[in-house]
Amino acid sequence: MRFPGVDDELQKLLDAKMDEVPARRRARDAFKHIQLGIDHILFKTPCEGLKMKESYEVNSRGIEIFTKSWLPETRKPKAAVFYCHGYGDTCTFFFEGMWLVLRTFSYINGIARKLVSSGYGVFAMDYPGFGLSEGLHCYIPSFDTLVDDVIEYYSKIKENPEFRSLPSFLFGQSMGGAVVLKIHLKQPKAWDGAVLVAPMCKIAEDMTPPWLLAQILIGVANVLPKQKLVPQKDLAEAAFRESKKREMTAYNVIAYKDNPRIMTALEMLRTTQEIERRLKDVCLPLLILHGEADTVTDPSVSKLLQKKASSSDKKLKLYKDAYHSLLEGEPDEVIIKVFSDIITWLDDHTTKHTSSSSSS
Repeated sequence: MRFPGVDDELQKLLDAKMDEVPARRRARDAFKHIQLGIDHILFKTPCEGLKMKESYEVNSRGIEIFTKSWLPETRKPKAAVFYCHGYGDTCTFFFEGMWLVLRTFSYINGIARKLVSSGYGVFAMDYPGFGLSEGLHCYIPSFDTLVDDVIEYYSKIKENPEFRSLPSFLFGQSMGGAVVLKIHLKQPKAWDGAVLVAPMCKIAEDMTPPWLLAQILIGVANVLPKQKLVPQKDLAEAAFRESKKREMTAYNVIAYKDNPRIMTALEMLRTTQEIERRLKDVCLPLLILHGEADTVTDPSVSKLLQKKASSSDKKLKLYKDAYHSLLEGEPDEVIIKVFSDIITWLDDHTTKHTSSSSSS
């Protein structure tokens, strides 16, 4: 795709094969100034007093992970929110938004900025093979290992004396919802609650290959696990209700846009099957948000999660006519409503945690 304001040299970077991380990092650094002009509600909200940090950290498996944090500049955050991004996505772009300084005004936006403006500290990372982290682009040889990588980094932050006493919440979108639930199932007592936006508890039938093709792919996965051979419908078209916002997804130049790799697709399928079997084991406070017209992840399983989870504190919010990308692809009034529901829930549960800690 040719973007306005892009010269031939930059276009070469954007057209380069993004399988390995150096190409993704070069494209992101070179394209930042173009992204600043995007006309989206997440990129427009003025907010002051933000402290951001980006870093690369080598984990225990020797993989260099891209991490990012957003903190209130002049006060201690009232709670910590740990973000898990979706399939093919990153913890930059829609989640981070852009930071443009014009004289004394900082126009900071994105999902993270919305949370910081409400007093929360936000932490995020790109999974191995995603975004700016090392690894073959969007290749998941083991979903459990990916989850362990997330646990390793987020546990390190939680143990930091600066944040140890704060309530800690997980926040997952789409496949990130599956990551959150797997984190919780591995660490059932470690978290104070979770926000799940269109969680991938089950992939919608329209998004999965026919049974016979699935069996063939399972066989091929043993020989060609990294090949991009899984057929897939246009995810942006299925996920974004507003066409103008759908077009903006092209500006996330390091997002994965090819057909799924065989092993990645199988690991996602196996993970959703496990989660669906273990819904009753989910026992932490939950806020589940799902569009009723979502054809990417199945809203009926979010209803089942709300029903079967053993937690006594669980809430499901359904949005009429809304698609999969509740925070990026809906009309502005829906996005504002979803954010309001999330902040209200986080505020209530932060207050509950603080009150119970004070009384004990």
